[in-house]
Amino acid sequence: MKLNKSRWADFSLLLVALVWGSTFVIVKWAIEDLPPFPFLAIRFALAFISLLPFLWFQKTHISTKELLKGVPLGVFLFSGYAWQTVGLQYTTASNAGFITGLSIVIVPTLVTITTRKLPHPSLFLGILSALVGLALLSLGDHFQLNKGDLMVLVCALSFALHIFFVGRYAPQTNATVLASVQILTVSILSGIFSLILPQPAIHFTSTAWLALLVTAVPATSLAFFVQTKMQQFTTSTHTALIFSMEPAFSAVTAFFLAGEVFTLKGLTGAGLVLGGMLIAEFTGSGNETPSK
Repeated sequence: MKLNKSRWADFSLLLVALVWGSTFVIVKWAIEDLPPFPFLAIRFALAFISLLPFLWFQKTHISTKELLKGVPLGVFLFSGYAWQTVGLQYTTASNAGFITGLSIVIVPTLVTITTRKLPHPSLFLGILSALVGLALLSLGDHFQLNKGDLMVLVCALSFALHIFFVGRYAPQTNATVLASVQILTVSILSGIFSLILPQPAIHFTSTAWLALLVTAVPATSLAFFVQTKMQQFTTSTHTALIFSMEPAFSAVTAFFLAGEVFTLKGLTGAGLVLGGMLIAEFTGSGNETPSK
């Protein structure tokens, strides 16, 4: 039964990566009219509102203990989005895409430090395959480091910490409450930064509203609920590897929606990321086991 739950959890998380990757293009269009921080504030506020009916039925699970778990997760999540947004002003999208993907290395490193056990050798192969795939998928011919890359590295660390601690907290916490608290935290912090930082002109165009509505529920409230719930049955390392498929899904979507060229190098990279994920899926993570 554990095996079935684990496979179902991994498949559900893959669907989350698919949703995130498929919404990348429309978000990219939307933030041309609605700056990133206001966009995030409204997106996560709408997501929180969509969870309120479900949160009402789970109100008996709301406690100080739940809040103390959910708020830090929200801070990690916001930090990832914020540093990525700022870093993109100083580095290329290709560099940012690859460096953000380094969370697939950071998460098993955190697991190794906390468990004091090395991952299974085959898992190293899966991580390496996914890492090379991300490089082929994201990077151009020249990888030149700049100050923006360091900022995006903080983003990768933030996302890795989010995945890692969701894996630690999820088995002992109500998924609806945990997802709601972290989503509300991101909305509040994004709103604060929208007020204290200079913002370009805000235009609520039809594209911006469409992106907000599309991302608020499937790509935010539903996605983070699924992540929180399903990390009870799979490992943090598997989750990080599965989420590394997001750039591949993004590239496919960009090909169909925006006419972006999907090169042989990109196709090879996507295949290697998929291969790395499958290696992890069928070999296990060795030193890390799901809590349920």
